[in-house]
Amino acid sequence: MNNNKVVLFHPPYEGPPLGPPLSLLSLASPLREAGFQVALVDGALDPDYKRTLAGELPGALCLGISLLTGRMIKSAVDASRWVRKVQPGLPIIYGGWHPSLLPDQTLREGSLDAVVRGQGELSFSEAAGRLRDGESLHGVRGISFKADGNLVHNPGRPVESVEHLPTPAFDIVDFGAYEKRTGMRVLPYASSVGCPYACNYCTDQVFYNRRFNAYSAGRVVREVTELVARHRITEVALFDSNFPVNVKRALEIARGFLDSKLRFHWTFQASTDLICRMSDAEVGLLCESGVSHMGFGTESASQEVLALMNKKHQRVDEMYETARKSEQAGIHVTFNVILGYPGETEADRLQTFRIMSDIARQYSNVSFSPNIFTPYPGIPIWAELRKLGVHEPQSLEEWANVDLGSNHLPWLQGRALARLKRMLEFFLLNNQIRKASIHAPWVRRSVRRALGAPLRWRLRKNEFAIPWELWLARATERLVTRRSLLTGQTLGHGMQDVC
Repeated sequence: MNNNKVVLFHPPYEGPPLGPPLSLLSLASPLREAGFQVALVDGALDPDYKRTLAGELPGALCLGISLLTGRMIKSAVDASRWVRKVQPGLPIIYGGWHPSLLPDQTLREGSLDAVVRGQGELSFSEAAGRLRDGESLHGVRGISFKADGNLVHNPGRPVESVEHLPTPAFDIVDFGAYEKRTGMRVLPYASSVGCPYACNYCTDQVFYNRRFNAYSAGRVVREVTELVARHRITEVALFDSNFPVNVKRALEIARGFLDSKLRFHWTFQASTDLICRMSDAEVGLLCESGVSHMGFGTESASQEVLALMNKKHQRVDEMYETARKSEQAGIHVTFNVILGYPGETEADRLQTFRIMSDIARQYSNVSFSPNIFTPYPGIPIWAELRKLGVHEPQSLEEWANVDLGSNHLPWLQGRALARLKRMLEFFLLNNQIRKASIHAPWVRRSVRRALGAPLRWRLRKNEFAIPWELWLARATERLVTRRSLLTGQTLGHGMQDVC
């Protein structure tokens, strides 16, 4: 055994990789500071990842796997069961959001030995040190593990200020390999974790307890600009849950990027109320510094539904204002829409479609990404969901079917689901035709004009029978049904991608 080698594995997931796995790069830095050699295998980039793992695992100290709820679980379990066969005695440790939220369920999977809960950089490094020294994991804060047939949960580790953690190990990344696969040279970077809001459907508040934990503006500017220059990065995707929580800090970062004289695009997610706290000139500064896209969890244009979601900070008028400010500045935005939320009526849904369509009519920089409400583990609304008949998965493998946009809602089946799909198709087609007609080839322009008025009439009158417009449009249009809230890039075509 090589007591200094740790292998980190990121399971494959659907769609192209946005960039190298930031979660594992964050683990790699403290491991290397503790004297470990780190090998990283990204299943999203490497289709033959088992062969790569087979070359890295012999003699390794342990294997760490980071995963999220959804289809990634299937890949993680398949890989760890395969590793169990080829390297029977190798310790396998899971980490990430899903294992942190459900450590008991996760540990019942027979192919793993331990789980890192919560902030994992220091916990995983300490656990690796114990394994290297032949010692027990008892007492390692933030670790749950199996011992003599029992599950042991050590006390949690106090949250460390991210400012005190080392920079993720970007130097071990082959950015050229990601560029070859995706056509983009993207740097994933998290300048903060946590969000102060308490949306009932969001795991972020469960994971981070509504605490905003951020790098200083100076560190962000220094690190990002150095990485952009060293690795010839063209786009920086900020993985922050809600980047401009501290508006002053956000603007300081933008000024720092601008003053660096480097030219690169950067994107982030935010809340509309935070953009509305900025002046037009300050939003213009974001664009001037390189911001090309902002994603917003607008979710609904019904104030009643927003109240059910506990989105007290979200107002419809601020959606309009955010669209205006960003269009004036020259920044594209994506508004996320959640459909089928408990308590949402068809009237609420139609109101959302009409208001969102009106926003898009006034501001051409706005796109939409609709999703069926997904009941993720640990969210505050689960008590109500159980009463409404939503099945709560009872095993790690069951959670693999709970993926973004998958439909697990008993009140949204059969005719109700078919009607929602029809409404959504009209909504998306109406906005896509309006956007495309701005720069459309003249051959399609007449078709789009012919479809526009009937589509708007249907949304106003709630009439969706005999959808001749959809039949005609399908011959010339491909509906974009999902976009990345982080970058705005297309993630899917066709209604099967949503429902």
